[in-house]
Amino acid sequence: MTEAKQASFLPFHAINDFMIDDYRQQVFQRVLEGYEQLSSASLARLNASIKRHVQVPGFRNSAKAPKALILRHLSKPFEKSSELAAAVLAAWAELNSTLSTKVFDVLTGRGWELLPVDADRTRLPGFFTRWPSDENYDTVFAALQQAYPDEPFNQDDVSLMSVWLSMRLPYESTATQNGSTGADTQA
Repeated sequence: MTEAKQASFLPFHAINDFMIDDYRQQVFQRVLEGYEQLSSASLARLNASIKRHVQVPGFRNSAKAPKALILRHLSKPFEKSSELAAAVLAAWAELNSTLSTKVFDVLTGRGWELLPVDADRTRLPGFFTRWPSDENYDTVFAALQQAYPDEPFNQDDVSLMSVWLSMRLPYESTATQNGSTGADTQA
């Protein structure tokens, strides 16, 4: 009898172990600045998550607070709530649709099996824990630069988009190789 393969998932908020604080704040700021550009479904999901998980003093519904106040109170709930992390990441990916398409094309060209770009990834239980063995943030970034040599890309954005589109955090390979959870690796 063969052993059944079992997928292991990390909750969406596990992304915090792969992001430095400054970059996480940039992601929050991009999402809050692009609020009005989000689709109605993304905006509703984000507002519901903010209302449920973020507490802004003086507001019963934190989603109605000024964006600067939401930004100040978003970090801690993002670290603890898989629902909020998924809503923020989905909104960020939607606001970066050009990058999303390019990263998707590069990853699928390299043999990655991905859901369609417009799939609702927030409905999944979290991130898979492995990347293909010969891939890492640097190889994906280099492949994107080679495919689009005239475009300036931010490596952190490319890394985060790779994680989001693939629904994979390189947790197991990082933990195995470095003896850490990847907190020193940026997404």
